[in-house]
Amino acid sequence: MKTCLVVDNSKMIRRVAGRILADLKFNAEEAGNGQEALSHCRANMPDAILLDWNMPVMDGLTFLKSLRLEPNGSQPVVLFCTAERDISKIAEALDAGADEYIMKPFDSDIVASKFLQAGLLG
Repeated sequence: MKTCLVVDNSKMIRRVAGRILADLKFNAEEAGNGQEALSHCRANMPDAILLDWNMPVMDGLTFLKSLRLEPNGSQPVVLFCTAERDISKIAEALDAGADEYIMKPFDSDIVASKFLQAGLLG
């Protein structure tokens, strides 16, 4: 079973995403900020990461840049999942190594569609 790390400072978002991921046959793991996520990835690199932008301790963009420098850090498919709607921010995330971008609020259809586009389903 593939693993997806949900990185968001909102416990509610992590829970909702976890249910969606379970329906998509993913094992969902959680981190409350980018620093927790980086530690998790160093111990056990996931197949995919749903990543929030604005978090305490370490934000999503800083995490993504750090992740991509780690051994095997280029492997996980990273989907930014945030309320950030500024086109320049979206471009910055994609330039930093994000594979896809999901706007909050999201639902299972959106996540499934983006996972399909990213080659994680099917």
